[in-house]
Amino acid sequence: MSLPRTWWHNAVIYQIYPRSFMDSNGDGVGDLLGIIHRLDYLVELGVDIIWISPIYPSPMADFGYDVSNYTDVHPMFGDLATFDRLLAEAHTRGLRIVLDFVPSHSSDEHPWFIESRSSRDNPKRDWYYWRDAQPDGSPPNNWESFFGGPAWAWDEHTRQYYLHLFDVKQPDLNWRNPDVVAAIHEALRFWLRRGVDGFRVDVVTFILKHPEMPDNPFTSGVDFFNQITETPVMIHRYDVNQPEVHEVIRGIRQVLEEFSGERLFIGETWFFDHHELATYYGKNLDEIHIPFNFTLMKQPWDAAGMRANLRSYYAALPEGAVASFVLGSHDEPRLATRYGHRNHRAAGLLLLTLQGVPVIYYGDEIGMQNIDLPVEKIQDPQGKFNPAATRDPERSPMQWDSTANAGFSPEGVETWLPIAQDYEQVNVMLQHHEPTSTLNFYRQLLALRKSSDALRWGAITLLADQPNHALAYTRTLEGERWLVVINFADAPATLDCSSGGASGTVRLATYARPEDQTEVELAALELPANQGLLIQLAG
Repeated sequence: MSLPRTWWHNAVIYQIYPRSFMDSNGDGVGDLLGIIHRLDYLVELGVDIIWISPIYPSPMADFGYDVSNYTDVHPMFGDLATFDRLLAEAHTRGLRIVLDFVPSHSSDEHPWFIESRSSRDNPKRDWYYWRDAQPDGSPPNNWESFFGGPAWAWDEHTRQYYLHLFDVKQPDLNWRNPDVVAAIHEALRFWLRRGVDGFRVDVVTFILKHPEMPDNPFTSGVDFFNQITETPVMIHRYDVNQPEVHEVIRGIRQVLEEFSGERLFIGETWFFDHHELATYYGKNLDEIHIPFNFTLMKQPWDAAGMRANLRSYYAALPEGAVASFVLGSHDEPRLATRYGHRNHRAAGLLLLTLQGVPVIYYGDEIGMQNIDLPVEKIQDPQGKFNPAATRDPERSPMQWDSTANAGFSPEGVETWLPIAQDYEQVNVMLQHHEPTSTLNFYRQLLALRKSSDALRWGAITLLADQPNHALAYTRTLEGERWLVVINFADAPATLDCSSGGASGTVRLATYARPEDQTEVELAALELPANQGLLIQLAG
């Protein structure tokens, strides 16, 4: 077998939400210099790619996902010189930088939109979606914002509605206008010329809308994000995932291919049908290098469901495609909150031993949990419309040490979101000195992954169904073989994993146990409740 030649095939991505990673200047908000100060931590952790959520100038209605200038840095985070330094410092350490990019909508304070809304005959009017009201004055159609409420906002000055699939301050760009396409492509080139290693493109499948903009239908059962609902919900048939979006995506890919160094194209792709997700690699693998796979993140913590999901996903992938797995992000509850304290390390073991590119969300490597946030402190625009849907709890500042403000900001500074109450017990410095901590579990696991060709790009085989809610699979490449076993149950299990081999050596357990690094028999493998093991199989 020939090894993949592209640098991201065996990479581990680490997502940084810049507002919350490290505050270098004492204003309560994280910044680029703060990231620079913590690069050595990321090297020691063992990740390869840093994905940074938006750092562009923005009114911060949606904390940077409302961009007012695609080719600069918000002063809150630093400036272009600081970004260039970050890029250079990261590259010196062997780390790659991937920027979040938001092409489907801008801020309403972007000069393009200011011009567009100035008059109906402005040259940039068609850069956004403007439509007349219906005869009764209501919006042009029934489309709903993903943040809640109508997806149309009335502009009194020009007496028309504009479209915003997210916040009212995030008008959607009209990608059917070639001038918009050219402008966004040039913004991508601006960062590529500076040397960025790629982009994670926000809601990339939302870029195009149906040209006739008909009403969307409704259904009951599950919503867009695969959550069960008891009331009818909108099927986003005409406002997202249009067939022509593949051509737009190929255009973005072609911009990246203008530059040397094989720049990476990651896409935020919300699909729960694996075959539909797989189409976004392109018929000739000429679209998104890594369409994010969120399906495990929405899968209940259940071995049978996880096994079925993995089988379906791997079977759907085109030949030569790079798989991906996301279990935590700035939009979803944290691992330790979603799966509980007993299971979050097992989730990390699963994430980092599957065949594919994994994404670690900052703080998951120390077991950070969602914070409790009073309604009056909610800042997330989605949460302001529906407090139950706020994403603020998973965006709290990184917990570096046991000092005031968890070492994120100086003592006495009010941080942009509250520090978690458990920061004195859950932080990097404390766990650095504890051999059996979650942080050191991640470090050991990432080191094993980095030292093993089989764990990075070897074949994966899901073993036959196991009793007592257990999942088992092997990773193999030539003569190197590994077995991963995870007990999802609250009770011990005895497993027969002899199809993977007769015996092996436990190289890592989710929680320390006396028999670590000793040989175990696989025909009757005893696995404690909520435990996971990484076993190197005998040759």
